[in-house]
Amino acid sequence: MDTNWRKSSYSGPGDGDSCVEIATGETHTAVRDTKDRTRATLTFPAPAFAAFLRALKEARRS
Repeated sequence: MDTNWRKSSYSGPGDGDSCVEIATGETHTAVRDTKDRTRATLTFPAPAFAAFLRALKEARRS
């Protein structure tokens, strides 16, 4: 798993601690809370996470 975490471009005001960070790999995407990086991460198969993002984008257009 890639350990290069990155924040959403919609991180919120100030230091951007009102969001999640993701790390992507070939087969999985990991998600963690920006406010508490020491807590557990959630890991999803890459295709499932991509489908989730597509659904969010589609819902936003509606």
